[in-house]
Amino acid sequence: MNYIRSRLGLKLFLSYLVVLLVGVSVIWVTTRLATPRAYARHLAYMEEQMGSSGFGTMMGQGQGQGQGQGQGRGMMADFYENFQASFNEALFVAVVAAAIVAVIVSWLLTRNIVSPVQAMMSASQRISAGHYDERVHSSGSDEIAQLAARFNQMASQLEQVETMRRQLIGDVTHELRTPLTSIKGYMEGLVDGVLPASAETFDQIHHEADRLSRLVDDLQELSRVESKAYSLDVRPITVSSLVQTLLKRLSPQATAKRISLRSDLPADLEPVLADEDRITQVLVNLAANAIQYTPEGGEVVVSAVRRENEIQISVKDSGIGIPAEHLTNLFTRFYRVDKSRSRNAGGGSGIGLTIARHLVEAHGGRIWAESVGEGQGSTFTFSLKTAS
Repeated sequence: MNYIRSRLGLKLFLSYLVVLLVGVSVIWVTTRLATPRAYARHLAYMEEQMGSSGFGTMMGQGQGQGQGQGQGRGMMADFYENFQASFNEALFVAVVAAAIVAVIVSWLLTRNIVSPVQAMMSASQRISAGHYDERVHSSGSDEIAQLAARFNQMASQLEQVETMRRQLIGDVTHELRTPLTSIKGYMEGLVDGVLPASAETFDQIHHEADRLSRLVDDLQELSRVESKAYSLDVRPITVSSLVQTLLKRLSPQATAKRISLRSDLPADLEPVLADEDRITQVLVNLAANAIQYTPEGGEVVVSAVRRENEIQISVKDSGIGIPAEHLTNLFTRFYRVDKSRSRNAGGGSGIGLTIARHLVEAHGGRIWAESVGEGQGSTFTFSLKTAS
């Protein structure tokens, strides 16, 4: 019994056989009960049509009428017995033939149903062993085919997650190695006497340590936002107050680089539902990137506009611009348009935009980037729901 319970194909096959046996039993019992009555009814109808005298004469020609009728009834009894025997024989043959055909069809149907399930079971075992490229093949549009399609979708997502995990490990290793190598080089130079123990040397070591600390902080923040291990204090807040906080925080940085940082907001803009600290973090990140990649004499403008039931906030710069093929990947962690750009040349950790995307999506909004092309500036926009 345990063996039957552990085999889906066997359970399906036996279920088909049970249905077959029940159907055959119903047919057998029904014919046994219905045949005598049906035969008697049709015989009575035949006697009524032919007439009892003619019927008796037909059955007992040359004899008395009573004797002929008695002999006719005896012949009819024999005829019924022979008819019932022939009917049972034909019914038996039909049942056996139907049973054989039903067994074959049941086996084919069972195999057709169980084969994809067995394939998915085998594929799941290979996936659990780390072979994430495993897929199952199934045709049709029934529930089994839909299950196979969902299984392939799950396997594809697992493969993507595994690829991202490996890429993340490689990226983090590379990002950590750069400042650590610099610090190690400075320290070896100090030990060997190649570098002087001057304030400039120690400033360089401190700068690299500071870069390492910022990277670790960014990774911790990325881990929190990706796992949603934080809470949002969502409440109505005006966009103008968010932008004013941004201008106060980044104006010194923009002034030092001779960049114009200003806002362009409508006077009647409605409040938005947002966590002030988190959305300020998004704005600062976008504006800081804009300042970083805008040359001296450029401009960074923060604007907003209402679109139906949401407010779209944009940070537009007159900087180096972004090629079209890179726009969709900008919010992928550790992604940089210029792969050769070093941190000292102005590149960041490649995490800030990823954090911004997760924070905006946590508010139920979306974020995207637009750029005409290289050297023509870029615009980063995100949306928030209105408070009304």
